[in-house]
Amino acid sequence: MKSTQCNFSLIVGYLWVAIVFVQCSFSLDDSSSPPLVDAPGICVLNFTQNPYQPTGECLKKDQERIMQWDSFRTTVCCRNAMTALSQALALRTLTQPPANATIFIANDLWKSCTVGPFSRQPSVSADLCGFGGFFYGDSTITGSHCSNLTLQDVKQLKTYQGAVTACNTPYDDFNGACSNCTMALMILRDELVVGSAEKSDQKTETAVCAVAAVVSIVSAILDSSLSTGDLYRCLLLLDKSDPDYLKIKYALAQVLLAIVVGIIGMLLIIALVKYVSKKTKGMKRSESSKEQFPSWSGLYRFSKTEIEKAISFGNYESLGSGSAGHVFKGILPSGQAVAIKHINQNNNEHAESFKREVEGLSRIRHPNLVSLFGFCIEDDCLYLVYEYCSGGNLSHQLLRKNTLLTWDIRVKILRECAIALRYLHHYGDGCIVHRDIKLTNILLTEKLEPKLSDFGLAKLLNVEESRVFTAIRGTIGYMDPEYMSNAKLTCASDIYSFGIVTLQLLAGQRVIELNLVASDQLTRKARDVNLGNRPIEDFEDPRLKGKYNKADFRAILSIAILCVASSSEDRPTIEMVVNEMNKAWKNTDEYKREKKRTKQGSSSNNASAASPSLEVVLG
Repeated sequence: MKSTQCNFSLIVGYLWVAIVFVQCSFSLDDSSSPPLVDAPGICVLNFTQNPYQPTGECLKKDQERIMQWDSFRTTVCCRNAMTALSQALALRTLTQPPANATIFIANDLWKSCTVGPFSRQPSVSADLCGFGGFFYGDSTITGSHCSNLTLQDVKQLKTYQGAVTACNTPYDDFNGACSNCTMALMILRDELVVGSAEKSDQKTETAVCAVAAVVSIVSAILDSSLSTGDLYRCLLLLDKSDPDYLKIKYALAQVLLAIVVGIIGMLLIIALVKYVSKKTKGMKRSESSKEQFPSWSGLYRFSKTEIEKAISFGNYESLGSGSAGHVFKGILPSGQAVAIKHINQNNNEHAESFKREVEGLSRIRHPNLVSLFGFCIEDDCLYLVYEYCSGGNLSHQLLRKNTLLTWDIRVKILRECAIALRYLHHYGDGCIVHRDIKLTNILLTEKLEPKLSDFGLAKLLNVEESRVFTAIRGTIGYMDPEYMSNAKLTCASDIYSFGIVTLQLLAGQRVIELNLVASDQLTRKARDVNLGNRPIEDFEDPRLKGKYNKADFRAILSIAILCVASSSEDRPTIEMVVNEMNKAWKNTDEYKREKKRTKQGSSSNNASAASPSLEVVLG
């Protein structure tokens, strides 16, 4: 009996082990089962890496309503909720197969994420904040396009690449980078909206498309391992007060009393305001048109849409940036390439610089001055449209290792820059002082022809004025020391800056900007060479390898040293500078022709008949 019981127990034990083994095998082989994380009831979004940050704004009795990202209605309390949600959606796109990575998640999964991630602040949820319908394939949005987008759909758009370039960048110059990023994001959002069906609810669709645009850009930033903090701080620029928002501050009794009292006063005020505004508006418009547009009549006024299209056709190629703004390459509908400067309006100084440059360049024309084709003033945005100089600026040319500015090209550049300065200093209404002559403000065409640019600091001295006292503006290292010490601006201030540029070009001083120490060392070395205390080889650009006109080199060096004299009275006039440059160019040109004749088989007697000053030192 005992033996039978033992055998029965042993059989039961074997059966139990077999059952467990079979169950485990089925669970391992069932590859079609969804992952546990995607099971209904569990939020599939990762809110642990960038969790929701509670805010005291939610404790206020009156919740201020805003248009977040200039696209959807919510409250200031819900800003951080959308930040956390968009980052979680972006993280999920990185964990999905690239071809099927959807921007939003399905409705049954979305319902599990509308409350839990915001549990630290019970007054916050996706539904309460107004974005409870942001899920994949939202059937409540008739004809919705953006709710069904995949990340791959967005990446195929040209405006997406422009937005990634503008936003996925270090925000060292926060104002400029933020302005470019928000503009690119809005262009991307608008293109997504255009792809929606006409019967869709445009307001709701705009909101969904804005979130889709931000999520796609955040996904790109996270994929490149950069921080999204600066981007979200930048997006605050787009937040606006909800135009439909009405804040009730007083109790009903106070409102009723205010209405009774206000109606009487309002009728009187409306009548008075209408009367006064009609007169003042007419006067202001008349004065404004007299002050601005007559002097700008020679320029084309671009619309903001034309500017954005030109930048888009130029592939958002950046040509440079500075404190005043960012410069992009643009392509006009005619196919002509242009340079478009977006002026930052973060202070009145840049707006004044914009006005000075437009007024100045609209009146002056010269082959060696950059041409201004037009401007744009729209929606508080300022743009300048210039001719495009494909050779970059003079500083970049000196930095390049694969090209060399030969001696004859350097002489030609100096001569033509001097001629341009002579034109400015002898302008009919008086002397135009550029105030910012430097390597980076000398642009070069494809044939390396120089053009002075950036007239944002230019100042006109009337015919009867030899000097004026004004606020100090310019670039350290190029600025006239006399002007820096007593704010006395004269035409000789440009002569000093031109002298520094000349010394840099002779020495191959390959720096983007000078400082006071570097400038002092450069001029001291030049004076030592000119006095014979140091050999000329100590100052020449070693990249020339001695292939230059020695006599002309010394002549140009001498006039450059006079240009950088401490006192404006000791500096030469622009006519003297041009004369010296003309002599050097004449010698250089004659030498080139003589060399050409020699190569063609001219006799040695003709070659030796050239002026001794044309001998080339071969070092």
